[in-house]
Amino acid sequence: MSNYIFTIKFLCNQKRYYIGFLIKIISVKDHFEIEFVIKSSPRLLYQYLFTPSGLSEWFADNVNSRSEKYQFFWDDSSEEAMLIKNKQNDFVRFQWLTYEDDFDKYYFEMRIQVDEITKDVSLIVSDFADQDELEESKMFWDNQISNLKQVLGSA
Repeated sequence: MSNYIFTIKFLCNQKRYYIGFLIKIISVKDHFEIEFVIKSSPRLLYQYLFTPSGLSEWFADNVNSRSEKYQFFWDDSSEEAMLIKNKQNDFVRFQWLTYEDDFDKYYFEMRIQVDEITKDVSLIVSDFADQDELEESKMFWDNQISNLKQVLGSA
């Protein structure tokens, strides 16, 4: 989040006084979910969502992990995230490690859902984005899941 510092100068009894204000600008991110039909078994799909080698196949150029801490690499940038929840063959939830004050409220989750009747497998992505970046975030996930489907032979 951005912080802004304002200084006000005033005179009182022929003396100069300065008062400083620190104003924190806090934005509220919008939660969104997107569902993708994936032709894969939940067990195989989970490996691509959870393991660094699986994530390196479609989500990032390279992924390393130490315990619950994952490092994602793209071109010349990298981001760190913590695996905060997971259930084998069901879902993974990551939280980006940022310097924003409210980072702990936001996460991204990939949940595997199997239709009880048809046995069709879906991947439900939950994420958060600033309102002005919502469409861009959805396009990001569309592209990434398209990559995943190609890797799985599900495209």
